Amino acid sequence: MPAMRPDTRSVLTRRRLLAAAPAGVFLACSTALPRLAFAQDATAPVAAPETLAEPAAPQQNFDFDSLSQEMQAMAAKPPVPVQMPESFLSGLTYDDYRLIRFNPERARFADIEGSQFQLHAFHMGWLFKEPVLLYEVADGQARIMGFDTDDFIYEREARNHVPEHAQLPGVAGFRLHHPLNRPDVFDELAAFQGASYFRALGRNSAYGLSARGLALNTGLSVAEEFPRFTRFYIERPAAGAGTVVVYAAMESASLTGAYRFVITPGTETLMDVTARLYFRADVEQLGIAPLTSMFLFAERNRHAFDDFRPNVHDSDGLGITRADGDLLWRPLSNPPRLASSYFVETAPKSFGLYQRDREFDHYQDAAAFYERRPSCVVEPMGDWGKGAIRLVEIPSDLEVNDNIVAFWVPETPAKAGDTREFAYRLRWGDLPFDTRDERAYVLETRAGVGGVSGVENADGTRKFVIDFKGGLLGNLPGDRQEDLKVVSTAVNGEIKTQTLSHLWGTDIWRLVLDVAAPRGATVELSAHIAGYDRKLTETWLYQWIKA
Repeated sequence: MPAMRPDTRSVLTRRRLLAAAPAGVFLACSTALPRLAFAQDATAPVAAPETLAEPAAPQQNFDFDSLSQEMQAMAAKPPVPVQMPESFLSGLTYDDYRLIRFNPERARFADIEGSQFQLHAFHMGWLFKEPVLLYEVADGQARIMGFDTDDFIYEREARNHVPEHAQLPGVAGFRLHHPLNRPDVFDELAAFQGASYFRALGRNSAYGLSARGLALNTGLSVAEEFPRFTRFYIERPAAGAGTVVVYAAMESASLTGAYRFVITPGTETLMDVTARLYFRADVEQLGIAPLTSMFLFAERNRHAFDDFRPNVHDSDGLGITRADGDLLWRPLSNPPRLASSYFVETAPKSFGLYQRDREFDHYQDAAAFYERRPSCVVEPMGDWGKGAIRLVEIPSDLEVNDNIVAFWVPETPAKAGDTREFAYRLRWGDLPFDTRDERAYVLETRAGVGGVSGVENADGTRKFVIDFKGGLLGNLPGDRQEDLKVVSTAVNGEIKTQTLSHLWGTDIWRLVLDVAAPRGATVELSAHIAGYDRKLTETWLYQWIKA
């Protein structure tokens, strides 16, 4: 089976497979497999079927503007339902599919002397029933990439279900390879598979969180709609080129779109994304640059899981850099019920899902390597105006469920006939906090029963312990505490006590809050440390739902 992540697990988890599957499959398989948690509220109606345009000509003139014009014209017409004839592909089961992988000797672009990129395709079948077409672009011409069963390796029983030399109607997606970690090995760099999902790696990363081209009505009472990338156009890379360009055609019931990805691998892999959107219908909530991830437990909710591992998560926090440079850090949560947080902003500099904790000892998982999961940050290009960064957190008891999603919601809703364009950069990799920043950052957030340790907690408070590390604050000795001020708030709750202290022998200051709230309340907490006429830390934010 095509491996989506370079770790020691031999089979993709069901979460990974569902995240890669076409949108219609999420609901169809919900009784047999755990659905992608953020995809749709359980009470929402079933989404409309996916659409697929008529295939483009085998060879055609091509550039981004011509693709945009085509998609704009398509938006003026009703969507066309997918019509897939019966074939051997429809009979492939999960057991068959996991025994199919692309033959690396058939990699595209391997014939280019000095090429720094190779392309492998994902096979259709099982959950991946709708064809995706790939085109190679060279000298302003797009030529279709044909694939047949000779391009794939079918192991054991899978050989019995696949005819020899059979032409395939398309593929399920593709991945790009590049010598990312060493010059003699073409490692996986990025993968595009399933609806509009894609992911990438920085140096020494292992696959974790994903991005999507677009999120429509995510986390609302109406059905979520999953646009699809139905065609990809990949520019034939020049010899020795360090960048590859990918274009994509997006189709959905409510819109069409044209996308361009300029991908530059490195310690941090960069994707410069341009999205041009053309709306057939009104959209209640438009989600730009969505990121999806998994958070099961960490120090703040470890008590709820009987697990030998101290932490299990692909990402541990949402980071936001505001227009004025102010830094917000929101540790992720696995809430007792569906939870949403809105961060109202005007032209933010960035937002992203981060994996800050990079210590193996903090995970103790020698198969998943959570400490190597990449962070991904969205950096808007141009003025995105007013809107909100929305964070959706879904309760989950299994790490195979993606239960976190974050995206930008423009202030003005999209209406039928609208045209929108957004440009942004995605940065994938470790993305450590910039230690040159004068502000301390949130190293860790812990939580537990409130009150004094060793004494029964009679007041029902919850204790939050926030460690701020580094910056100018980290250089202060503990005896300068009187010069510091804790700025804290609790909406729908009350901070009963708060203490600030320096951890001797470190550059860490610890803030402890005891918070009270009525049962069922959703409490919004914030805190930072100030002193010497300046803000000395990033702002810590947290949503506590008192069960």
